[in-house]
Amino acid sequence: MSRIDETRPFIPVSIAIMTVSDTRTAANDTSGDTLATRISTAGHHLADRTILRDDADLIETQLRSWIANPAIDVVITTGGTGVTGRDVTPEAFDRVLDKHIEGFGELFRMLSYRKIGTSTIQSRAIGGVAGGTYLFALPGSTGAVRDGWDDILLFQLDSRHRPCNLVELMPRLQEHLTTASP
Repeated sequence: MSRIDETRPFIPVSIAIMTVSDTRTAANDTSGDTLATRISTAGHHLADRTILRDDADLIETQLRSWIANPAIDVVITTGGTGVTGRDVTPEAFDRVLDKHIEGFGELFRMLSYRKIGTSTIQSRAIGGVAGGTYLFALPGSTGAVRDGWDDILLFQLDSRHRPCNLVELMPRLQEHLTTASP
């Protein structure tokens, strides 16, 4: 069973938030606000925040900028993960990811199923790693953001979480770049 080991130090990470929406603004971005509050409450640093319209090229450009920034450890997006023609966040992620974290989307949909039933099949929540940065795409609803953070990311981004967590792997995400070949 998972748990927080209080004997281990908490290591805050720097997280950037991207809201993907054709209609949200800074005044009505409740999902982004919810995520930002939870990040700060957990003791992490909000490194950056933006709102972009549903455009794969714009999303990709911003993701690449954050991935290249050594001050950003994690990117979390909200919105654009559905199945309509305008929902392109997973496609933008696919353009930049080095590795997928399949379990993130699988676990998100499992947890979501308990609350919204079969409607969860409409979510294409995705996680992965790019250039040593973790990336997670959540649906745009405030409830989905709460579920993704409270039930998954809060724990996996806590260095004290046992038996394992994503933070302890951060120093090793790009070890393939420094490993000398024979």
